Amino acid sequence: MGKIEKRLRNLGYSLPSVVPEGKLKKGVLVGDLYFSSGIGSPSFRGKLGTDLTVEQGYEAARECCLHLLANMKAVVGDLDKVAKVVKLLCMVNSAPNFGEQPAVANGCTDLLVELYGEEVGKHARSAVGMGALPGNKAVEIEMVAKVSQKGKRK
Repeated sequence: MGKIEKRLRNLGYSLPSVVPEGKLKKGVLVGDLYFSSGIGSPSFRGKLGTDLTVEQGYEAARECCLHLLANMKAVVGDLDKVAKVVKLLCMVNSAPNFGEQPAVANGCTDLLVELYGEEVGKHARSAVGMGALPGNKAVEIEMVAKVSQKGKRK
């Protein structure tokens, strides 16, 4: 177990099981860049602003982050290899007048910064509202990260 997974455990979390791939890859490594597929929140369904609160959306984004990390580990082998979280795209299943998508996306952002620190974990991000998401999931997130090919991150 690497440093990042130990930090995750100290925060009271563990990585979920990785679901076998279907038609799409969970993530792809191209050179030193890792691109994830979108991961939806398994436990939170409904629209933010009518069915769910901002706090529930924050937890849904945090849940997505754990699944993103589990899938990335399956592809790159070790979460300690992450040299930089580059970008997140956070899609929020939103009621028409809901405008707090950034507050929801902070669930993922905050966890990445807690795990990796400001220098590696702080990233560029888009947080957008969607009229619907597959399976009525509350949140779906994609991630791009730079990965060290030579073992642990520097």
